[in-house]
Amino acid sequence: MTAAAPSPVPVDHDTLRAVAAGAHYDPHAVLGPHVGDGAVTVRALRPLAERVEVVTADGSFPAQHEVDGVWAALLPGTEVPDYRLEVTYDGWTTTGDDPYRFLPTVQELDRHLVREGRHEQLWQVLGANVRTYPGQLGEVRGTAFAVWAPNARAVRVVGDFNHWQGATHAMRSLGDSGIWELFAPGVDAGARYKFEILGSDGSWRQKADPLAKGTEVPPATASVVVESGYEWSDDAWMAARAQRDPHAGPVSVYEVHLGSWRQGLSYRDLAHQLTEYALDLGFTHVELLPVAEHPFGGSWGYQVSSYYAPTSRFGHPDDFRYLVDCLHRAGIGVIVDWVPAHFPKDEWALAQFDGTALYEHPDPLLGEHPDWGTYVFNFGRAEVRNFLVANATYWLEEFHVDGLRVDAVASMLYLDYSRQPGQWRPNAYGGRENLEAISFLQEANATAYRRTPGIMMIAEESTAWPGVTAPTSAQGLGFGLKWNMGWMNDTLRYLREEPINRRYHHHEITFSMVYAFSEHFVLPISHDEVVHGKGSLYERMPGDHWQKLAGVRALLAYQWTHPGKQLLFMGQEFAQQTEWAEARSLDWHALDDPAHRGVVQAVRDLNALYRRTPALWALDHTPDGFEWLASDEADLNLLAYVRKAPDAPTAVVVVNFAGVPHEGWRLPLPHGGTWYEAYNSDAAAYGGSGVGNLGRITAEPVEHYGRGWSAEVRVPPLAAVVLVAESPAQDTTAGTPDPTATS
Repeated sequence: MTAAAPSPVPVDHDTLRAVAAGAHYDPHAVLGPHVGDGAVTVRALRPLAERVEVVTADGSFPAQHEVDGVWAALLPGTEVPDYRLEVTYDGWTTTGDDPYRFLPTVQELDRHLVREGRHEQLWQVLGANVRTYPGQLGEVRGTAFAVWAPNARAVRVVGDFNHWQGATHAMRSLGDSGIWELFAPGVDAGARYKFEILGSDGSWRQKADPLAKGTEVPPATASVVVESGYEWSDDAWMAARAQRDPHAGPVSVYEVHLGSWRQGLSYRDLAHQLTEYALDLGFTHVELLPVAEHPFGGSWGYQVSSYYAPTSRFGHPDDFRYLVDCLHRAGIGVIVDWVPAHFPKDEWALAQFDGTALYEHPDPLLGEHPDWGTYVFNFGRAEVRNFLVANATYWLEEFHVDGLRVDAVASMLYLDYSRQPGQWRPNAYGGRENLEAISFLQEANATAYRRTPGIMMIAEESTAWPGVTAPTSAQGLGFGLKWNMGWMNDTLRYLREEPINRRYHHHEITFSMVYAFSEHFVLPISHDEVVHGKGSLYERMPGDHWQKLAGVRALLAYQWTHPGKQLLFMGQEFAQQTEWAEARSLDWHALDDPAHRGVVQAVRDLNALYRRTPALWALDHTPDGFEWLASDEADLNLLAYVRKAPDAPTAVVVVNFAGVPHEGWRLPLPHGGTWYEAYNSDAAAYGGSGVGNLGRITAEPVEHYGRGWSAEVRVPPLAAVVLVAESPAQDTTAGTPDPTATS
């Protein structure tokens, strides 16, 4: 009796139709190779094909059409060979690989870590990753697509490689991980794509990839497959970074909005021009307003749609790497603003990603931000936390970024932030603290510091929340630094006053020292302070042109000598007269005025003084590094204080916010010896009046303000003077000298 010929592995008609429509949750169960009945059945979906053949090393095997573009072929034996599909359309034949012959690219361990919210290199698993596989018929190169969409009924990839028709690239569900996966042979770097998601409501939605590493240039919204070929040249910087504690060193930050520093520049243009500029001025770091992709330029980057993609407005992600690399090779660190607090509601991005509230919290009292019209992340969901924590790691590791400044931390910490009674719900203990957001911030900070030693996590936090920079082991949030918004607000409010009225507001300029060491602070004069009608620093200063420029120079000298690190937004280093607008370049023409060039020189010299004077930064975060010499000279609008560091010369700072000089003012000093004027913001070279203390100043054994040593000095108007001891003091806790002793 003759044995019956093998037949294709059977599949019911309804399943075939669902697969043909790209609406089946597991197309790999039908398409691709399947062993049965002593043969290998290969099914392929090729709509509109006239003929389909399966080509192996042993020959070609014709396929028969079954239904709606599904073709089936039988291959002899029970071993699945390497094969290709030869397909004829309207007399034109093409040969290609089959997406459905490959095993899952997301392994079980990866799926477990995603479920647990513990995959610290999530971008290597989800998103679009170019891969190659060996084969008998040659190496296969393509892109592994994977996306988390646990409530989807079906997911498919659409792109320019399939004419934005996704049925032939339907993805398979990887069970309770919520991940959908497909390896697409032939799809290479540069391909544009989106995920097309079938929700439980029966509607298809095209969504940008949450973990896309590249995007189209806005307003286009597709994701782009990216493969980095960048070779870094900052090995020395990275090795040194891992060994140092940046919080204890000098930090002066130049904050930059890339699109308006000088309009029209690419990442590579900026790599040369910005690096040269920041290096010339002596800043230790640049801080970039969010570079993650965002649909609306007017948001300045603070409404992010693609958290893993540097904005394509200025070039390829490798071009951004080049910018960071150039800054590092010049000895300049890079901080990037990071926005995990909220995201926009654009329907093609994260919002309602799989047809449900997935990344956002489903409760509108927790999931919507009333001020910004945005969604708030569901910080309590493991996969969402993982998405954000891994994103922080991604910027620090993949782009060698040296720090993240976390935006709008206060909005995350408080359940009632910007909400009226009845618009928020207390936590499980009846309080207003957002316990899930707190836990997320602690995890993000702890993970970042553990994985990438030598970086900085910086909080923009505007309230008196305790322990922002305390370690997580002590129940703190675990940040390394916090923006001192109180110092900024008090200082700028004080300086708006006419000098004659400042005596009545003296407490505003001294109050910062009450809490200066409660956290590890950065003193910011940021983009938020020179926009939306607030005016530039120049505009805030009272008086005529000369007085305004003098006021800016005095403010910056005060900022650089006050305990804490410094941050200055672009344009203020030359006292730009108009407030910032993101739609135009800085007013570089101001540098045609020698007085504005003088402000630049003042900043350049201030940074040089700062770097070479450990007293101005070594003990920023402890009272041991600061003493008042004169804090109550309200009628003179004058401050005097000491900055000091172990085994380093002491610095004495005198700041005069009055519009007149103080001749022969007796300055109390922390110890005897000789002092020299290391910096004077009123120097003629800066456009000042040239009132100063030339040569050396010798301390006299004359008691003043409780100090045993003092000297008469000239204090210039609207200016700051820094005196530095010629040698470290033997005893900086000087008392009253013996009146019988000779000096």
